[in-house]
Amino acid sequence: MNELAANAGPLVSYGLLVIILIVAFIAWFFVNRASVRAGEHIRLLEQLLEEQKKQNQLLRRLVELQPGAEVKKSDDDQDKRDFIRLIPER
Repeated sequence: MNELAANAGPLVSYGLLVIILIVAFIAWFFVNRASVRAGEHIRLLEQLLEEQKKQNQLLRRLVELQPGAEVKKSDDDQDKRDFIRLIPER
């Protein structure tokens, strides 16, 4: 009986090492998966931003092509100038 207890020490330590390695690989898998998914989300958000910029440019072109857009544009420019005058310089 004492011989089994004396020989069980290295076996237990190797078993513990294997369990720790398995847990480490499982944790690495989930961290790596989350990182890849975050990268995909960032890529998709950047594509969405580019599409929105294109849509805004198309909308501006459509507004400029409409009759009466020139008068509105000059009014908007005047409003912007008035607003800028209200901001004090530092």
